[in-house]
Amino acid sequence: MKRTIILAGLLLSASTAFAQHYYQDGKNPEILNPADYVVWGRQEIVIPQVGGYNVYKADLHTHTIFSDGQVNNTFRVNEAWQEGLDIMAVTEHIESRKFEDVMVRYTKRYHGGKYEKGVNTYIDDKKPVDKEEILVDLNFSVRESQNVAKGNGLLIIPGTEITRNGRTVGHFNALFTTDNNMIYDPDPVQAVRNAKAQGALVMHNHPGWRKTSLDYTDTERILYDEGLVDGVEVMNFHEFYPGIIDRARERNLFISGNSDTHSSINLEHGQARRPMTLVFAKEKTLESVREALEARRTLAYGFGSVVGDEQLLKDLFAACIKVEVIRVGTQNVYLYVTNQSSIPFTVKQGNANQLNLAPFYTLIMKMPKTNTTLDLAVLNMWCSKDAHPVVQLKY
Repeated sequence: MKRTIILAGLLLSASTAFAQHYYQDGKNPEILNPADYVVWGRQEIVIPQVGGYNVYKADLHTHTIFSDGQVNNTFRVNEAWQEGLDIMAVTEHIESRKFEDVMVRYTKRYHGGKYEKGVNTYIDDKKPVDKEEILVDLNFSVRESQNVAKGNGLLIIPGTEITRNGRTVGHFNALFTTDNNMIYDPDPVQAVRNAKAQGALVMHNHPGWRKTSLDYTDTERILYDEGLVDGVEVMNFHEFYPGIIDRARERNLFISGNSDTHSSINLEHGQARRPMTLVFAKEKTLESVREALEARRTLAYGFGSVVGDEQLLKDLFAACIKVEVIRVGTQNVYLYVTNQSSIPFTVKQGNANQLNLAPFYTLIMKMPKTNTTLDLAVLNMWCSKDAHPVVQLKY
């Protein structure tokens, strides 16, 4: 009898486990679906409003197979949305387009190698390709990304990258372009001028990449001195350039942190987040985002650090942290200090040891009863090459 009871119990246990791990498909009952399957979705990055502005997460430097990237636009756009981004710039290289080059060489037998700038009747008009035209349009990757983004709400900024020798010339992203076909010029300075002529904002990319210092190249100095540069990357891929924070302040440039992704983010960064640009804007529109960049309301966020203008850093930290009195003693006040954001902070109070304030985490801190503010140095915020903001939180 005991064996029978045990066997029945095992069968019941197996049946229960079966019910927990699978369910019958709604359309075909002969299909079992795993019950613990997590539907593809989005990992949110929570940052509260700061001074009436929404804080949008942006990557202003990306590539696909339409230049020298290794993934298509569908993958790139959906990956950005899934990782919690709100904005992505499509910035294919004008000069380096190896996958398209292969296709162009193959299709020469059909069109004779002739090229009419900006014309692509197959894509634009759904008609057969004329033999006098070529299957290349430098705006196509932007349009393709915008079409994909209609399904998830990611804002796509049209752009391109003007790419010359990284050591002797430099790389520059043109953002908010209107026609990428009309930007190229053998002279890189003229190419940037062409981008500015159509209303683009120009960002200096990875200013330390492949160089032994952050010194200007001759071309970079011309572009800066002509006032053609609007922003600069302080973070790119796996690199952080603290000295660029001071340059951005001195030259009145917006600060940016971006992935410059060519492969998948998972392969390039593992479990870590990509570097990104925090944009403080009223709305998630091209007009509002552009206004924020022109007003320099941006911070770079990556590698656990937030970088940029001192006051904007302070405002962000104050918006993320809630301080609440939980007990008043005879000599001290005891506080809840809560991080209400997805950004981790490392803080230090006076000469005390530093503390890690993880996302959505609360610390209990003790203050003298005579104090009315909690003064914290935020060590993972950078407002210059070697300085961190000190924020006063009232309670």
